[in-house]
Amino acid sequence: MLGTSFLWTAHLLHAQQAATAPSQVPPPPTLTVQVPLVNLPVIVRNKNGALVTTLNKEDFALAVDGRQQPIRYFDRDNNLPLTLGLLVDVSGSVRSALDEERTASEAFLDQMVTSPSGRPPDQAFLIQFARQVDLLQDRTPSVPKLRAALQMVGDEHRDDSQNRDRSGYGGYGHGRGFRGGGTTLYDAVYLGSTDLMQKQQGRKAIIVLTDGEDRGSMETMHNAIAAAQRAETVVYAIYFKGEQHGYGGFGRGGFGGRGGFPGGGGRGGEQHIDGRKILEQISQETGGRMFEVSGKETFSAIYSQIGEELRSQYRLGYSPDAKAASAGFHRIDLTLPRGKKLSIQTRDGYYGGE
Repeated sequence: MLGTSFLWTAHLLHAQQAATAPSQVPPPPTLTVQVPLVNLPVIVRNKNGALVTTLNKEDFALAVDGRQQPIRYFDRDNNLPLTLGLLVDVSGSVRSALDEERTASEAFLDQMVTSPSGRPPDQAFLIQFARQVDLLQDRTPSVPKLRAALQMVGDEHRDDSQNRDRSGYGGYGHGRGFRGGGTTLYDAVYLGSTDLMQKQQGRKAIIVLTDGEDRGSMETMHNAIAAAQRAETVVYAIYFKGEQHGYGGFGRGGFGGRGGFPGGGGRGGEQHIDGRKILEQISQETGGRMFEVSGKETFSAIYSQIGEELRSQYRLGYSPDAKAASAGFHRIDLTLPRGKKLSIQTRDGYYGGE
């Protein structure tokens, strides 16, 4: 999506102005031109995987759809306000991890949601999803409210009508998927990006805790990825391999490319979708990373790595020309000089013409 716009002002003077008395000179007309700006959050690592935070604008080269583009501005992203979304899978296959997820999430929010003087405070929101998408806490800078919402994670039957009425997101909490089961992962990413991230400024990141399987979403994986890209939101995935269902989300299209899997599917299918690969694709195309929970990589350890990345981002911006601003998806290729042996992590494109 095309992001924040700069306003350039040009003063147009009439040729007759010199012959007019100074007291009678009208104010010069103003021409306002709106120039779209595309924002790129960027992470750079060296060959050993360590974060690199000492680069300059001149170190980067940017191409869009194969054509070079000038980088208009460049800075470190850590002083901008952060909007953070936690999306927690509470389906039966991963419920065994909820207590550990809750404890680690509380510590992470305590660390990341701050209110420094001189800038707007950070904010976070909390969504749980299984057979439906449920907004437990709207955007708030209040860590106590977020902690209280985390205590409700896993309760799919409580009355949350007051919170939905207050937040104004009527699409949340509507039953989707199989009766008695389902995991609406794609819907959760789509709604979190579209309804909660789209109009926010500054740094934006969604963290999804799930086994990556979708059963019953109305949105496709492609739509979920596109929504995050339009909202300029990085998606991090924390993959937890839960109990196997014996069935998965069975798409009408093949895996890979920009098509992705539709949601939905049904029992009795013969193909089982790899949730790990799905999460890798969602995170990679939005500029995030996928982490897998294991004995060494606990939820707390993964949260620490995500927090370090969010504090180490570069922020690049450029104004696309008419061709690069046209409607549709535009592929981004951001590179560094070959001799530096560094790797770049950023989103793979943006949508123009909106």
